[in-house]
Amino acid sequence: MAGLALFSLILMAVIGFLAGKILLLHRAADEIGSRLKERLTVDTNTLITLSSRDKHMRRLAEEMNSQLRILRKERQRFRQGDLEMKERITNVSHDLRTPLTAICGYLDLLKEEEKPENAQRYIRVIAERVEVLKQLTEELFRYTVVSSAGEALPLEEINLGSVLEESISAYYAALTGCRIIPEISISERKPVRKLNRNALLRVFGNVIGNAIKYSGGDLKIELTDSGEVVFSNKAPGLDEVQTSQLFNRFYTVETAGHSTGIGLSIARLLVEQMNGEITAVYREGRLWVRIYFPK
Repeated sequence: MAGLALFSLILMAVIGFLAGKILLLHRAADEIGSRLKERLTVDTNTLITLSSRDKHMRRLAEEMNSQLRILRKERQRFRQGDLEMKERITNVSHDLRTPLTAICGYLDLLKEEEKPENAQRYIRVIAERVEVLKQLTEELFRYTVVSSAGEALPLEEINLGSVLEESISAYYAALTGCRIIPEISISERKPVRKLNRNALLRVFGNVIGNAIKYSGGDLKIELTDSGEVVFSNKAPGLDEVQTSQLFNRFYTVETAGHSTGIGLSIARLLVEQMNGEITAVYREGRLWVRIYFPK
């Protein structure tokens, strides 16, 4: 009996030791997980440190630190490349403005001269193409300004319904010119959120402008009581794959060959800066763009 009791004590001691070891491993694993999450979400140069002395956990932490060093280098390289690209785009857009302004000036002079019908037609075509170039240059410049903004947008109490109505009014002539009569449903409550008025106008304008490019002849706009704004239209030139790329900068589809494809990218950047979310879904031949600003 004494031997059995001794064996039981030893077994209990071993079990207790193993249980303690497992508990320490669990704590070390949780420590590694929480610190890894912190290193990935916060821009910091510090590495993962452990209070545990277990060699396997310390080896795991060191391996993660090795990967974090690689990730940090890649992140810095990406940021540097992104900054250089934005700087080049800004320089190009500035460089294009001067010759475009000169071209527009000479075109205005040519319009006043007497010329045969063929020459008038050619000048109209050139003027249309120059106008497209001016628009694309402005879009490129706006994108670099919005994406490079270091300061947070100043926010104030904004009536979503009022700003949406203003945006629709500004684009109403362009919509009707494309034979699009928008169906509008705005909540009588007209939700109020803390937003930036100019940024919100640009967001709505870019989304409506996108609808003009892709619409199959209709546009529905709805503002709900919860502060959700939904734009939907027939989009025969789109599909699910293209829709998933609409917010990526410089992505275009074939039906919008005259666009840089950055209008919705700017909208996404501005919405996120105002703590909102914007999504696009293609379903049953229709494009749905949803913008939501929580309270």
